Amino acid sequence: MPGDLFEAASVERLKGSAPLAERMRPGRFDEVAGHAKLVGPNGTLRRLVAAERLPSMVFWGPAGSGKTTLARLLTSERSDHCEPLSATSASVADIRRVVADATTRLGASGRRTVLFLDEIHRFTRTQQDALLPSVESGLLSLIGATTESPWATLVGPLLSRCTVIRLEPLGVDDLASVIVRAADHSGVAIADDALAVLVAVSDGDARKALTTLEMSIALHAPSDPDTPSEPLDIEAIRDGLAAGDLRYGTGAHYDAASAFIKWMRHSDPSQAVAWMVHMLDAGEDPRFVARRMTIFASEDIGPADPRALLVADAAARAVESVGMPEARYVLGQAAGYLARAPKSRAVPDDLATAESTERKLPPEMMNP
Repeated sequence: MPGDLFEAASVERLKGSAPLAERMRPGRFDEVAGHAKLVGPNGTLRRLVAAERLPSMVFWGPAGSGKTTLARLLTSERSDHCEPLSATSASVADIRRVVADATTRLGASGRRTVLFLDEIHRFTRTQQDALLPSVESGLLSLIGATTESPWATLVGPLLSRCTVIRLEPLGVDDLASVIVRAADHSGVAIADDALAVLVAVSDGDARKALTTLEMSIALHAPSDPDTPSEPLDIEAIRDGLAAGDLRYGTGAHYDAASAFIKWMRHSDPSQAVAWMVHMLDAGEDPRFVARRMTIFASEDIGPADPRALLVADAAARAVESVGMPEARYVLGQAAGYLARAPKSRAVPDDLATAESTERKLPPEMMNP
C-alpha cells in the first residue's frame, strides 16, 4: 500500500512538472487546434468514436502535427483497451504479448484492444509481418503514427488493411492560438512581433513552438518570484531558440526562404548556399530547408534534370539520419547542385493545364 501511495504521488507531481508541450496536450476533441475535418462537429474521428469496431489506421504527418494526441483522444473516448508501444523499442515478443493479452481480454470481457504504435516506420518487415494476422482477423485495431510515407515504409499487406490519415502542419492561426494559450497557462504574455517570429520558425510544429516558449519563459523569469514577468519579446524568443542571429526577426523567416529559392532559380550557388547558412545559423529547422529544396527540384527544374529530385530527396533523408551540424554539408551540396542545374517550369505548367484538359482514353482502351 505505501508503494501505491508513493507511486500515485509521483504521478501527480510529474503532471505538474512535465514539459509544457505535454501539459498543454488537449484532453478533448474541442481543445484540438486545426484538423477540422478530423475533429470538427462531424469530423472523421468523432464519428469513429461510435463505431462498433475501430478500423486500423495510420496517422501520417510531420512532427508536432498532433498524431499522438489524436490517437490518445480517439481511444480515450471509446471503451476499448489501448496498448501503447514505440517501434523504436518494441520487439516481436512485445507484439506476441499484446496479442495474447488481447485474446484473453476479448474472451473474458468482450473488450477489444487497440494497439497504438508510435514511429511505426521503424518496424522491420519481420515485426510488421508479426502484426499482420491479428490486424487481419480484427483481434487488434492498429493505430500507427509516422513521419515517413507509409507507402515507402510499411509492407503492402499491412498497409492494405489500414486507412492512411494525412495530417498537415498546423496553420499560422492555429499555431498562434496554441502558443497564446500556453503562454496564458504559464502566466506570461507574449508580444505580437515575438509571437509572429515563434510561429514562423516553428514551421507548423506545435511541439517545437511550445518547447521554445518554455525555454524562453525559463530564461527570462524574474529572479524575484513576486515581480511580475515582462511580456516575452523577440530577444526572449531568440534566446529560447539558442540562435545567435538577432536579425532573423519578424518576416525574416519567409524573406530568407524566398531569397534562398530565388538565388537557386537564378543559378547562383554561392548566394543560395549563403542564404541557406544564414537560415540554419538563425535556428531554422534543417528539415524545412530540405523540404523547400525537394519542392524546388520538381517545380523549377523538373525534366530539365530529373536527377535533381533524387538529390533533393536524398538530402532530406540524410538530414533525418545524420542530424545537425553535419547535415550542413549535405544541404550545402544539394543546394549547390540545384542552383547549377538547368531550369524548367514544365511540371507546374502541366499541372496548370490539367484541370481544363479534356481527358481521353488511349486507343487500346476504347470500345471496339
